[in-house]
Amino acid sequence: MKIFILTLFPEMLAPILKTSILGRAQKKGLVDFQLINIRDFGLGARRIVDARPYGGGAGMILKADVLAAALKSIPKHKMSRVIVTSASGKVFNQQSAREYAKLSELIIVCGHYEGIDQRFIDKFCDEEVSIGDFVLTGGELPALVITDAITRLLPGVLQKTEATIDESFTAGLLEYPHYTRPEIFEDIPTPTVLLSGDHGMVKKWREEKSRQKTKKIRPDLS
Repeated sequence: MKIFILTLFPEMLAPILKTSILGRAQKKGLVDFQLINIRDFGLGARRIVDARPYGGGAGMILKADVLAAALKSIPKHKMSRVIVTSASGKVFNQQSAREYAKLSELIIVCGHYEGIDQRFIDKFCDEEVSIGDFVLTGGELPALVITDAITRLLPGVLQKTEATIDESFTAGLLEYPHYTRPEIFEDIPTPTVLLSGDHGMVKKWREEKSRQKTKKIRPDLS
């Protein structure tokens, strides 16, 4: 899979994309991250990428013509999708990650400043995507979040494929709590059922704990 990220700050993204699981996935050839610097397509000697909004208001708007030039520098394939990171977009979730992971190519446009000229979004983008109901200084962190969530789902990225099956949100529930050595920590023992060796009882306990946790923390999922 290829993931292109259009950004004003590629230096923010490059170190993380080369680190840990993301870095190993790219070295294995399972994913190809490409950073496109929007500033390279800026206008004039100063490489201008933004302008004041028509109608007035605070902040600056990323220019449609600049973004279009940056996007058109990427040969778009049939199985590709273009998304924009935006606080006003559709909230990204695990289902979104699974859908994107099926693509051969994903292009992420990082929003910035006060926003993006709507004409660029309407003409070139498939959807606007948010990572939550809050506002950030730019779209680079959401782009990384989306990229990480997708990459770990690609075949061969994680050593154990079941790690992407038995986890939060897969069955509409939060994941059950985990325990490991030492058996007793700060006078808190490990639940006896996890030490029993009875896989049926362990499975039943985990399912119940998932339901309890979801009801308590995320009742909207119940």
